[in-house]
Amino acid sequence: MTAQVISFHYTLTNKEGVELDSSLKSEPMVFMTGSGQIIPGLEKSLILMNKGDKRKINVPAAEAYGEVDAELVFDVPRAQFPPNEQIQVGMRFQASQEHSPVFTVTGVTDTTVKVDGNHPLAGQDLTFDVEIMEARPATAEEQSHGHAHGPGSHHNH
Repeated sequence: MTAQVISFHYTLTNKEGVELDSSLKSEPMVFMTGSGQIIPGLEKSLILMNKGDKRKINVPAAEAYGEVDAELVFDVPRAQFPPNEQIQVGMRFQASQEHSPVFTVTGVTDTTVKVDGNHPLAGQDLTFDVEIMEARPATAEEQSHGHAHGPGSHHNH
């Protein structure tokens, strides 16, 4: 099957109906199917839609950012952080290892810093209200590069 380039507007809410993100006041999101650019549960539904279609898509946590992995939540000795740096809950950082997750500080004591390497939306079922703005076959160049080109794709060569 030929890859598609899909442009869509969305409003993302959690299961309580709280809006988490929206593209409505900016450019639509543009992605190429099969490229891993968006969460699997959303892509699975979008590839079945056509230009102009509107739909509410419920994506369970397992098909979004995954379930919470308890092994990615742990304490780090405070001494491993720069001595003069003010470490605060909510700060984010990436460890120096290649392909390391982004960690969020979730607790601080005088001796330890609790960090969480899960995606902030891990463990959450999500709902997307979407409208397909455009759907077209990906060009050979896009397929060879592994991503969409053109307006809204946030990519320049």
